[in-house]
Amino acid sequence: MFPRTRTRSTDDGPVQSAVKPTDVGGHVLHLWRFLRIREPVTFNPDQTAAMLAGTSFAAGLNVYATVATLGLLSRTGLITLPSALDPMRSWWIIGVCLALFALEFFADKVPAFDLLWNALQTFVRIPVAALIAYVASSHLSPGMQLGAALLGGAIAFAAHGGKTALRAAVTPSPEPFSNMALSFGEDVGAISLTWLAAQHPYAAASIVLVLLVVLVFVMRWVLRALRGLFHRARAVAA
Repeated sequence: MFPRTRTRSTDDGPVQSAVKPTDVGGHVLHLWRFLRIREPVTFNPDQTAAMLAGTSFAAGLNVYATVATLGLLSRTGLITLPSALDPMRSWWIIGVCLALFALEFFADKVPAFDLLWNALQTFVRIPVAALIAYVASSHLSPGMQLGAALLGGAIAFAAHGGKTALRAAVTPSPEPFSNMALSFGEDVGAISLTWLAAQHPYAAASIVLVLLVVLVFVMRWVLRALRGLFHRARAVAA
């Protein structure tokens, strides 16, 4: 039988591609061609602010996954980043971030060691999120640019702080699976939120707002849990 053909229209006229129903590679190629002819997403100033809110929160969870995802989305033509963020398209930066993401993927899933890792990442996630917000808002006045950087850093700090506090509450658990599940969920959340911020910035900003409210209650619960654990430990020692 002859392979089935599909026709789609572009600005240059109809394009036909042969795709066999059982050919997985053909389906992947068909999807790639579809993505390549899509118009890239561009951002106006309001959308840029919403996008930065989403990516700042994602960076607070996993900054390497966030930067790599933005770079790959820009390299594939799915989004058009502000010109000031063009360095993120560099294969060197993408490659380094992917390598560090692979390192964090394993390091962040080891109980107790993950607390040390996350403490060290305080000096990476928050400054990088603030730097991205500062550079992306280079078209604004210096005062507003500084405000964007502070806001981006504050959102990343909230995400990072909530993540670290939750890990501190879960780490004393004797089984490692809850810690690993949390880490995996954070990795998926960082990548998904970055993609959503790049494709639907207002939706991502709305989710971030909800998550920030949730974090307030989570932090209160974690602090109560840690205080209870500390008091029980003192009672046992006494």
